[in-house]
Amino acid sequence: MKTKLFIASLFIMLGTFNLKAQFVVTDPVNLAQSIVNSANEIVQTSSTVSSVIKNFEEVKKVYEQGKKYYDALKAVNDLVKDARRVQQTILMVGEISDIYINAYQRMLQDDNYTLEELGAIAFGYSKLLEESAGLLLDLKGIVNVSTLSLNDKERMDVIDRVYNSVKRYRNLVSYYTNKNIAVSYLRAQKKGDSERILALYGNTNEKYW
Repeated sequence: MKTKLFIASLFIMLGTFNLKAQFVVTDPVNLAQSIVNSANEIVQTSSTVSSVIKNFEEVKKVYEQGKKYYDALKAVNDLVKDARRVQQTILMVGEISDIYINAYQRMLQDDNYTLEELGAIAFGYSKLLEESAGLLLDLKGIVNVSTLSLNDKERMDVIDRVYNSVKRYRNLVSYYTNKNIAVSYLRAQKKGDSERILALYGNTNEKYW
C-alpha cells in the first residue's frame, strides 16, 4: 500500500505543477506518456527527413518543444524514495535526448565524418532513444487500474527493473557518443588537426578517448 501511495503522490505533484508558456499538466498519469510521445516523435522525425542537416533541425525543434515536460519533472523536489526512483527513470530518457542533441549538433560541424556516417550515427541515436522511451510504458502501467492486483513488492520490482534498464541505455548512449567522437579525434590526429576537435567537443581527453 505504501508504494501505491508513493507513486500516486508523485503523479499528483506533477499534475499540479504549472509550466511556463501557459502550459499546465492536467492529467498527471499521462506525464510519462507525454515524454514517451516526445521521444518517439524525435525518433520518427529522424527517419522521415532525407537531408541530414534538415533532419537535425527538425529533430531539434521537436526536442525543444518536448523539453517542457523534462523541465517540469526536474523541478519537483522532496519526493519520497520510491517516487524519486520513478522520477529519475523518466528524467534519464530526457538525458538521452540531451546527449543526442548536444553531441550531434557538434558532429554536424565536424568534417571528419561523411554524410553517410552522420546519417548512420543519427539512426543509432534514434534507435537507442526509441528503446529507452518504450520502457516508460511499463511505469505508466503500474498505476493503471488494470494492474492494481500487483502488490507493493511487485510494483517496486517493476520500478527497479525499468530504472536499471533505462540506466543501461543512458550509459550506452554516452559510450556510443564517446566512441563516435573518438573516431573523429583519431582522424584529426592524422591530419594534425586534433586541437580543433578538442575545442569543438571539449578539451577533456579522457572524456572521449
